[in-house]
Amino acid sequence: MKLRLFVVAFLFIFGTINAQVDESQTGAWFMYFYNHQFKDSQWGIQGDFQYRDWQGIGDMEQLMLRSGLTFTPKDSGVMFTLGYANITTGQFGDGDDTFVENRIYQEALIPQKLGNRFYLTHRFRYEQRFVENQDFRTRYRYNLFLNVPLNSKELSPKAYYIALYNELFINGQQDIGDGGEVELFDRNRTYLGLGYVLNSKIRFQLGWMNQKTDNWGKGQWQISMHHNF
Repeated sequence: MKLRLFVVAFLFIFGTINAQVDESQTGAWFMYFYNHQFKDSQWGIQGDFQYRDWQGIGDMEQLMLRSGLTFTPKDSGVMFTLGYANITTGQFGDGDDTFVENRIYQEALIPQKLGNRFYLTHRFRYEQRFVENQDFRTRYRYNLFLNVPLNSKELSPKAYYIALYNELFINGQQDIGDGGEVELFDRNRTYLGLGYVLNSKIRFQLGWMNQKTDNWGKGQWQISMHHNF
């Protein structure tokens, strides 16, 4: 009887938490990406700083600070990264409760050009996640990016381009401790945007991304600056 009451209470609380995410409300992500190659070296740094909001502004979803050391083997065109991220996540709605995640990740970035205009990039990422009040977790991610210039054949200064991507997330572990479990499928993100190449070092993008998990799906506006220096 006690076990049955516990299960009913758990399902009620779990359902209430998930119901709090308003799937019809569009959020916003504000993002800065950077990449720097050390002079005359195969080494560099790259990362991103992101503020994500549940409703556009005023209800923090996440604050993410991520940086990594990169290595590009000669004549390969492939960039490998070893990095670290600190993520603070807030709950949807009026509450101010947050939890923190520290993350180590390894990544391979593989560019590819098809024809004269289609710029593909494959990104494989493996994450080791230390989430507050959870057991150690890992996650696998694959992202396929596609950029297509509109008024030029190259992603050169003053070029406008269509930007698309799709990213799949798979959990490495389903048991997260204290009886908690997650699904093998973590989430999927699909994005469509318009980009502008300001100069050889800076690009801007504005787009819309739909994120789906097992429990909810939500649209997000994304505004991003991409900086090579």
